[in-house]
Amino acid sequence: MNVITKATVLILVLATAACTNPNRFGAGSGGAGAGADVGVNGAGAGGVGSVSDPSSPMFFNQTIGDRVLFVIDSSAISQEGRAILDGQAQWLLTNADYRAIIEGHADEQGTREYNLALGFRRANAVREYLVSRGVPSGRLEVTSYGKERPIEICSQESCYAQNRRAVTVLSFARIS
Repeated sequence: MNVITKATVLILVLATAACTNPNRFGAGSGGAGAGADVGVNGAGAGGVGSVSDPSSPMFFNQTIGDRVLFVIDSSAISQEGRAILDGQAQWLLTNADYRAIIEGHADEQGTREYNLALGFRRANAVREYLVSRGVPSGRLEVTSYGKERPIEICSQESCYAQNRRAVTVLSFARIS
């Protein structure tokens, strides 16, 4: 093809694309953004399994909070952390079909071995707190990732602070 033919084809393609109406089939019928309001289990916004459903894991993660932050070299739970864990305990007691794995994490400072042990102490501190609030210990497991799974990657205190955490991960499992 010569240059004029290529330019003509390109102009026709761009003109056709510019005329396309993304809502030509009606709202929510497909295309970009389709399904954006669908929650867990296919429920619409505000339905079962959505962030506004108090029995859903999305509600647990976003409204109650799934993580507790710690200060450097510590597994002591702060006042703010206790408030989050009180909400977690209440949710777990109300939603008995869920188990939880508590993941302990640390920042990148220190050795791998030290941070694995620190992550375990943090996860165990959260587990013990939840058990003290009535959550059956058989529904809670702990694990440590140490510094291996950072959520913020930089060598600044703002990143370190986000990585010093314990995260409660829910799983649906009927307790026999």
